[in-house]
Amino acid sequence: MNIQAEKLELVRMILDTDNPNILSSVKRIFTTSQNIDFWESLSQTQQAEILRGMEEIENNETVNYEQFIAKHR
Repeated sequence: MNIQAEKLELVRMILDTDNPNILSSVKRIFTTSQNIDFWESLSQTQQAEILRGMEEIENNETVNYEQFIAKHR
């Protein structure tokens, strides 16, 4: 299904519902996603882990998937 068809389907579903909880949830998704940067929603620990992982990639300190799975089976 293409993006325009998805949008039309969502509009139809919203127009067909009388459930205020669903409408509030949809509204919250739009207002929250527009105002919050994903990075800022992460804890300091999560941010540090991501930065450490990026540094490991830059330093070629990685293992391919097959090696990882073989080691941890």
